[in-house]
Amino acid sequence: MVTEVILPKLGQTMEEGTIVEWLKQEGEPVQRGEVLFMVETDKATLEVEASARGFLRKILVPVGQTVSVLTVVALITRTADEDIAAYEPQLRVPGSEFQADEAAQPEAFKPETLKPETRIFASPRARRLAREKGVDLALVTGSGPSGRIVERDVLAYLEQRPRPEPVEGPKATPTAVKAAATLGVDLAAISGTGVSGRIMKADVTAAAQPVLPAEELAVESVPLTGLRRIIAERMAAGARETARVTLVTEADATAFVEAREQIKADVADEWGFAPGYNDLLGLIVARTLREFPHMNARLSADGQAIERLSAVNLGMAVDTERGLLVPVIRNADQKGLRAFGAELRALVERARAGKSLPDDLTGGTFTITNLGMHEVDAFTPIINLPEAAILGVGRIRPKPVVRDGEIVVRQMWTMSLAFDHRVVDGAPAARFLQRIKQLVENPYLLLG
Repeated sequence: MVTEVILPKLGQTMEEGTIVEWLKQEGEPVQRGEVLFMVETDKATLEVEASARGFLRKILVPVGQTVSVLTVVALITRTADEDIAAYEPQLRVPGSEFQADEAAQPEAFKPETLKPETRIFASPRARRLAREKGVDLALVTGSGPSGRIVERDVLAYLEQRPRPEPVEGPKATPTAVKAAATLGVDLAAISGTGVSGRIMKADVTAAAQPVLPAEELAVESVPLTGLRRIIAERMAAGARETARVTLVTEADATAFVEAREQIKADVADEWGFAPGYNDLLGLIVARTLREFPHMNARLSADGQAIERLSAVNLGMAVDTERGLLVPVIRNADQKGLRAFGAELRALVERARAGKSLPDDLTGGTFTITNLGMHEVDAFTPIINLPEAAILGVGRIRPKPVVRDGEIVVRQMWTMSLAFDHRVVDGAPAARFLQRIKQLVENPYLLLG
């Protein structure tokens, strides 16, 4: 018995993945639920478990190759020497050509139970043709073994329905077609590097790079792909689609710094970590969002309503080797400092290791971004859509200020609140920032 190992859809936005490591070699035994391979998506590197027990009989997608979700990447067999010669041609990655007659399938590989209402059985070649021609396989009658749909069935269906003359064009993955439209690249002018010359997204991005004069060839050109592309698209959308306004204030963080040092001394050994400025600020912002629900909001998808959100899911921007990620602490306003800090550290650790779970990076309602560790005093952050606002903070530094008519040195902290004026007016946003400043300057108010 042969079990197909597919590349699963590990997130709502995942369209493809790159195999970065096989943890089992061909011929080795595998257990159901055992990690079989590692795949890199546009957000993280994730583990994929084996769906059956047996032997890893054949790896169909090697390390380094990018394939679409639901592609068959390997075969697991019940025994180590099970013959897969007749089965293997059906399981090549998209773009490959079959040499075997699809109708001549061995009896051993016929589906044991056909469930037409929940799954359509079709050969990869038939699926590819249906996808290219826009055919709903549910409308096609299969003539293969046990009603399996094969390529000739799709061709027969196409012959029976009226359709415009097909426009011949290069074979390309859906993501490559989308990238070509965005970058203004002519697919007909590209040579594909995928299986059977199929044009991949990387081919499109490479073709979009300008041809440099000989004297400039030493300039490094980094393709805008993967996570870097996602960041670019979201930041551009945040700057382009919002009516952004930025408010700046300066808080006296002297008591805030002292409170953090006292808490650190009291609980670090018991908690296993020393609470930091981000933990305290995150807690302050989360509880302030609960007080000011108009800031925990977003514009509806059709732009016709303002949606105030019941859950305060706080995003904390993190710098990683792969780029900027924003792990989300869900229901942050309901957590104490210890729970908040422990969850934040777990999220940051997974993000920096490239092992964020799909839910780690989605569902945020407000974001904090801190550049203080880089000696930045103030900056204008870009809103992380669909959120309505983002708080940017710089470093805490000693400065001379006037207090009660005297010049004294205090720990000062600059904060910048960028908000979407379509969702929030200036005065309510200012009161929200003012409340955050008040809690920073008087952190004991968190106890109330």
